[in-house]
Amino acid sequence: MQLSREYSLSAFRIRINWIILAAVLMSIAGLLRLSWWQLERAGEKVEAQRQLEARLSQTAPLLEEIPRGHLHPANPELPNRHVSLIGQYENERGVLVLAEFFDGQIGYGVVTPFRLAATGQLVLVERGWISGIGVDAENLDLREVEGPLTTSAQIFVPPADARILRSEIDPESWPLRVRSLELNVLSGVFGEELFPFSVRLTEGQPGALVRHWPAVSADSAGYTQNLSYALQWFAAALTVLMIGLLASSNLWSLLRDSN
Repeated sequence: MQLSREYSLSAFRIRINWIILAAVLMSIAGLLRLSWWQLERAGEKVEAQRQLEARLSQTAPLLEEIPRGHLHPANPELPNRHVSLIGQYENERGVLVLAEFFDGQIGYGVVTPFRLAATGQLVLVERGWISGIGVDAENLDLREVEGPLTTSAQIFVPPADARILRSEIDPESWPLRVRSLELNVLSGVFGEELFPFSVRLTEGQPGALVRHWPAVSADSAGYTQNLSYALQWFAAALTVLMIGLLASSNLWSLLRDSN
């Protein structure tokens, strides 16, 4: 049996050794399988996270039930924790975060204070994004929600290295316009202690606008790692293919001569 054979197409020539070809194809198949496996793992984590989010949203505790000692940025269980809020919005004292973007459009992040019925504490609720094109801040339709209600949200804990943009706030002009949510500064403007973190409405809640903030995941690092590994295995498969092709043909010479 002839183990190799040469083929040509115009100036391109390739010599195929069937044993080497089989080894190359098996290597590529194995690498592609590893890449696909990593993609499957990423998909499994996304589905598991979706189910976890659904369970957490159904069993979210009342915000005031979280012990004060747990309200610390270093608490790993606090970021993105689902909570329930019972009370009502104070629509007349809204806050607009300037220069927020969604799909390439500039607008505002809409934040409305929420008065908890049980404790009377004021919580800043991030409701989402609204376009600011062609509309003055005073004339924005903020889709106010009236009356007592129960809503669900997630606690937002800013990263330790978050960039804070200082604001010059006019306390006489409502809604307030700020560049960043500085809760300690806003507490002085509101004249009372605020809940130490803002909360972000979950999808489908009354008063929810466009949820322009990045999606969060308890295992986002693992998901990203799986995608990275999948890309690496795929790149390795392409590398094996290119090495095999260059070693068995005159492709490199043709490319070099064309330059």
